[in-house]
Amino acid sequence: MQVSQFFDPQLLSKYNTSGPRYTSYPTALEFHDDFKHSDFVKAIKDSPNRELSLYVHIPFCHTLCYYCGCNKVITRHRDKADTYLDYLAQEIALQAPLFSNYKVKQLHWGGGTPSFLTHQQITTLVLLLKEKFDFADDLEMSIEIDPREIEMNLAEHLFSLGFNRLSLGVQDLDLKVQEAINRVQSTPFIGDFIAHAKSVGFQSINIDLIYGLPHQTQENFAKTLDKAHEWDVDRISLFSYAHLPSRFAAQRKLRDEWLPDVKQKFSLMKLAIETLCEYGYDFIGMDHFAKPNDELSIAQGNGTLHRNFQGYTTKGNCDLLGLGVSSISAIGNSFSQNVKELKEYYQAIVSKQHAQIKGVALSQDDVIRGEVIRELMCNLFLDKHKINEQYNINFDEYFADDIPLLKTFIEDGLVENTVESIQVDQKARLLIRIICMSFDAYMKKHVNQQRFSRVI
Repeated sequence: MQVSQFFDPQLLSKYNTSGPRYTSYPTALEFHDDFKHSDFVKAIKDSPNRELSLYVHIPFCHTLCYYCGCNKVITRHRDKADTYLDYLAQEIALQAPLFSNYKVKQLHWGGGTPSFLTHQQITTLVLLLKEKFDFADDLEMSIEIDPREIEMNLAEHLFSLGFNRLSLGVQDLDLKVQEAINRVQSTPFIGDFIAHAKSVGFQSINIDLIYGLPHQTQENFAKTLDKAHEWDVDRISLFSYAHLPSRFAAQRKLRDEWLPDVKQKFSLMKLAIETLCEYGYDFIGMDHFAKPNDELSIAQGNGTLHRNFQGYTTKGNCDLLGLGVSSISAIGNSFSQNVKELKEYYQAIVSKQHAQIKGVALSQDDVIRGEVIRELMCNLFLDKHKINEQYNINFDEYFADDIPLLKTFIEDGLVENTVESIQVDQKARLLIRIICMSFDAYMKKHVNQQRFSRVI
């Protein structure tokens, strides 16, 4: 792969606008409270899928990272987690019977910081999930880790419970950057923990990195990238910092003058992509890198990569059940979300016997457009004949109002549209979100709203 083709400054400047990340279509902006729990139950019954991916949200963090826009609760009191786990257990007991004929193929814990939990709390939750759901023998179990507040033996404990994938929030290894974002951590410990986790038997280890943070320079970020290579991790998630202080109060602690400007941020992104590709990682989608023998790379190579609320995945045939505060589910032709505030979550579990607050039932048009956007997002290629056969349509007639929106991309050599297919050129890889917006029927009402992050 010729990495230099991704970085035409003129093209990136022209198309560097805001757009959805398309972890779903329609996006969460279209969720509404007219979607009731009875609609959720109906979606389960109507779904053709009988394989399940479970997502469990653990909202607690020991300290506040100033860049973070996630749903979290900052506390050092672990007894708050006991209370949360009691209500989570009630939600699990209420939801699990609805999925009695499903086989769980994937389990992921996110947050917040799931490693906030004690060993005993982690054990209790795993055993409860295994008791209530039917887990596959080849289950993929993953968990997000904050390396600042853990002991080395956490790796053994997680592995003994069946976890086989880890994701560590690293973000940046430069001390000045860490101090600015209130996330000081030990680089040697992270390296030792990764090595130890591998020796214990973990199959896949991911680290998260962020570019565009305060005081980041090419020099200090290069050291972070080099260290990631030295650690020999299997996957790397590279995210763009979205500075939205009007939405996230903690970000107001990050002064504008500390942040790289647009040109500097672009150079950080370019450095990261070039460096990681030179180190032998495959560039997956917009912001993920994986070793060539990783299942994400293999799936993209054979055109079976999928995308959901956890990002890129190979488990595209699974329904997704979200458990815990703010979690999102994708069941059949529906999306739904739990309440976002902890107190409201507790009240809902007791009073309503579920925590769902909003969602959306997908129309046939939503399903078709979602498939088109997913194919382009994941594989940069769309087989029109496949869509025609799958949905009994004529692609060019069905999308007659949308295809003209590709004109500017076609003129710039970014997209090729033929009778048989739509092919996105490799040099448009960083712009795929903007290209996909051409098929988004909801985009017109969001055109002048700063509701999404910028591409670069």
